[in-house]
Amino acid sequence: MPEVLFPLDSTRKFTDQELIGHNRWHPDIPPVVTVRPGQTFRVHCREWFDGNIHNDDSAQDVRDAPLSIVHALSGPFAVQGAEPGDLLLVDIVDVGPIPQEDSGPLAGQGWGYTGIFAKQNGGGFLTDVFPDAYKAIWDFRGQQATSRHVPGVTFTGITHPGMMGTAPSAKMLAKWNKREAALRATDPDRVPPLSLPPEPRDAVLGSLTGAEFDRVAAEAARTAPPRENGGNQDIKNLTKGSRVFYPVYVPGANLSVGDLHFSQGDGEITFCGAIEMGGFLDLHVDLIKGGMQTYGVSENCIFLPGNTPPQYCRWLAFSGISVTTDGEQRYLDSQLSFQRACLHAIDYLTKFGYRPEQAYLLLGAAPIEGRFSGVVDIPNSCATVYLPTEIFDFDVRPSAAGPSRIDAGTGAPKSTF
Repeated sequence: MPEVLFPLDSTRKFTDQELIGHNRWHPDIPPVVTVRPGQTFRVHCREWFDGNIHNDDSAQDVRDAPLSIVHALSGPFAVQGAEPGDLLLVDIVDVGPIPQEDSGPLAGQGWGYTGIFAKQNGGGFLTDVFPDAYKAIWDFRGQQATSRHVPGVTFTGITHPGMMGTAPSAKMLAKWNKREAALRATDPDRVPPLSLPPEPRDAVLGSLTGAEFDRVAAEAARTAPPRENGGNQDIKNLTKGSRVFYPVYVPGANLSVGDLHFSQGDGEITFCGAIEMGGFLDLHVDLIKGGMQTYGVSENCIFLPGNTPPQYCRWLAFSGISVTTDGEQRYLDSQLSFQRACLHAIDYLTKFGYRPEQAYLLLGAAPIEGRFSGVVDIPNSCATVYLPTEIFDFDVRPSAAGPSRIDAGTGAPKSTF
């Protein structure tokens, strides 16, 4: 096993650990460890809400989840010799849940969760249709996941980090804050908001203290969206065996990682749409000197996917076009097309006995494939959602006999405002 450079004690909060990570992006957050090119090391990662979501049958914890504390990131890790303009090469050697035989109190110890976030607290891709909070608990057995809240399915997860990225430069951070503030100003009272401003409350900034902490907390960017440095990309195929090339913006690169997912569908459509967990990552790092200019990778990472996805080969695909549910025509709106494809799949699954929120949670957690299938034929773009039929305990394909209905229980836990 590689040397553990960022250990976590699962009985203690993220801020009470031997090494303190961070939950904001800023170039002045000090690295916790320095590694050398060519080194392989292990990192422990907290579940993104630091233990605030529980293995129970209530969704109150999702309803009241404190968004100001996320994401709990391990790092930063400085890489010897890394300079702005380089590419940081990161191999994901291994990734998995917290290595513990029996189920414990924290997500990752034998279980994880998926949440539909309430519209007043983050929302999600389909928040206007599903404005309330719901939750599903998933149990792990090897690579497979099952849920008492979404019965009738068993699937192999594509375990991956939802978040990994390098530190921004001061210039890049200022650009982020300026453009996101301009977006918020177009509709400042929108629920959920168009973007999240810097928030000093609950900021975790490694070893910073005093006046320096206050300055950085007032400037630091929230970790919710993906940006040029990578960040919260939520790419389900960024799994074991993947090689990622990150732009380097500050000396040392300052790599950070977290938000581990046992499984996820394309799009992570419920906002907390993956199966969230704590766990470990084994990483190998190296450098391509001057690689940003050599390969034209100055903004946003590129990656080689791993070669270990589940081998599903039978799919039922749903399509959507850029027309709203009340019949309004939109011009090549691929986001709307994908929403309509998701809603089509949800409606279809209700014919087999699932409640709509159970189907929504399933699309967020299972390894569905989402595609923008046509983006040029005016006025309608076309998006598709591919649902693996092999994950079901029964046949979900259309037939002359009609759908077989299962006992889906009373539905996922719900908690409303």
